[in-house]
Amino acid sequence: MEKQSRQDRRALEKRLRREQRARMTRKFLHNKLAMLGSLMILTVVLLALLAPVLAPQGPLENSVYDRLTPPSLDGYLFGSDNLGRSVFARVLYGARLSLTIGASVGLLSMVLGMVLGLYASYYRFLDNLIMRVCDGLSAIPSTLLAIALMASLDRNILNLIISLTVVSVPRVARVARSAAVVVREQTYIEAMRSAGASSTRIIWGHIAPNILSPVLVQSSYIFANAIITEAALSFLGVGVPLPEPSWGNILYEGKAVIHKAWWMIVYPGLFTAVTVLGLNIFGDGLRDVLDPHTN
Repeated sequence: MEKQSRQDRRALEKRLRREQRARMTRKFLHNKLAMLGSLMILTVVLLALLAPVLAPQGPLENSVYDRLTPPSLDGYLFGSDNLGRSVFARVLYGARLSLTIGASVGLLSMVLGMVLGLYASYYRFLDNLIMRVCDGLSAIPSTLLAIALMASLDRNILNLIISLTVVSVPRVARVARSAAVVVREQTYIEAMRSAGASSTRIIWGHIAPNILSPVLVQSSYIFANAIITEAALSFLGVGVPLPEPSWGNILYEGKAVIHKAWWMIVYPGLFTAVTVLGLNIFGDGLRDVLDPHTN
């Protein structure tokens, strides 16, 4: 009887999880913001993945005789830059790099910020220490802090990801800590603590799953902000090292010839704007989908 009861309980839990996943999928598919944001992001991702097919000449192949050629359907689709390289190819390959940096920063910030926020909410002696460090980092403008970190490190993509992650972690940690404090005070958490459940089991088995929604939403915004900050740093000359193509690098090279080659500013700026707008719209839709109070 006891074995049958356990099997019935597991079957019921599986059925409830399937129903919950199906309900979340329906909410996502019926949410206009989430679908619009997803479509915008997937379009940019698809263009980035198809870059070798759509732009076979590559982002570094140049022709001095074709310098600053205007956009045309029978030549350079987005025009050429001051070294005769295809702006279309550089924008598509730059999308790969910018999206990779943004996604890496969003993922690392989510993991580290969630860990810090969980332990700060559960252990009072860690709360002041972790949150005061986060307050100190948040008090410095993010772009200025990222520039300072890049100035102290070698200029490469890995260090850029590390710098942007350090800038972004406090935002996730504060969101995770705020949500975890509410969950920590729930009656069932007190009951588990009284029953002798370990701190690790309580934190990761019961508090962490209940704060995942706001952390995911915040991470989508950090993804977008990381793309903007990377473009700003590259535009200032302290981001992705040349000649690697990124949207910020293309803007950096285009500022010197903006009066002669407007396309070097417009097209990377347009891709950046569409991607960031799509991520923000997706984040708003995801927040609505994950909100248990919405139908």
